[in-house]
Amino acid sequence: MRKEKKELKEYWNSLLTEKSWQILQELKRSYNFILIGGWAVYLFTRQQKSKDIDIVVDLNELQKLKRKELSKNDNLKKYEIKNDEVDIDIYVEYYSKLVIPVEDIKKYKISLEGFDVIGKEALVLLKQSAFRDRKNSIKGEKDRIDIVSLVLLSEFDLDIYMKIANKYNLNEFFQELKQIILNYNDFDVIGLIPQELKKKKNEFILRWRKIKTK
Repeated sequence: MRKEKKELKEYWNSLLTEKSWQILQELKRSYNFILIGGWAVYLFTRQQKSKDIDIVVDLNELQKLKRKELSKNDNLKKYEIKNDEVDIDIYVEYYSKLVIPVEDIKKYKISLEGFDVIGKEALVLLKQSAFRDRKNSIKGEKDRIDIVSLVLLSEFDLDIYMKIANKYNLNEFFQELKQIILNYNDFDVIGLIPQELKKKKNEFILRWRKIKTK
């Protein structure tokens, strides 16, 4: 018999995430992009939904998007669309700066539920970078939840993660990932009971040590 899933404690307001999801669906019908950020995490885990939308586009798609009310954020090297309480952040090749170069994001692209999405191992690295920048904020806490969800609740491959981290000189992220997992205790936000969270943490540590000793 299938075990009944524990009800999630929602992080963002459900009306807001529903609106964000509808906007994302509209974008998909009109533009080609690779989905990163919280909605990409959701497609992998079916856990916490996202408030904001993060996408990667090429220069051709950027020109199409410029027909909308698009603003350029030179400080953060991205373009933005504001839609009431939903922010759409647009990262562009040869302009935006991510820990994995935007030009390389397509190397890790997969198809998932009708979306082009960055692979989960590369996505964790992007999430860790975001978490570093805003760990003491509400959005930073959501980054932490997303990282834990991806690592513990999807078929996350530590070997692939390490290869990508090594390629972009992100070796310190490996140790940081261990600390994020070990220090995480908000089981109700990822739909687990305490015993399940403890078990999944232990399983992760065993895998982490195995990779560490290679």
